[in-house]
Amino acid sequence: MAVILIIDDSPTELHLFQNMLEKNGFGTLVADSGEEGLRQAKASRPDCILMDVVMPGMNGFQATRKLTQDPATSGIPVIIITSKDQETDKIWGMRQGAVEYLVKPIGEGDLVGKINAVMAA
Repeated sequence: MAVILIIDDSPTELHLFQNMLEKNGFGTLVADSGEEGLRQAKASRPDCILMDVVMPGMNGFQATRKLTQDPATSGIPVIIITSKDQETDKIWGMRQGAVEYLVKPIGEGDLVGKINAVMAA
């Protein structure tokens, strides 16, 4: 079973993504900050990471950059999650090492499809 690490400071979003993924056969880990996400990524080596952009402390771009620069986590694909009013975030996310992006609100089919695509690449 593939394990997805969800990094988002919103409890609502964490719950929503976790339910969607588990319903589709994925294992999930959650982190409510960039710092916690980095710790969990190193400790658990998930198959994919969903990364929110706007978080207090370390934002999603900073966390993605650290993940892609660390040999222990550089092979884990990161999907940036952004809001519609933050369309430029997808460009910044790709520059920091993300492999894909999704714009909120995210449908279950889009989420699962994108994760499956990046893990198959």
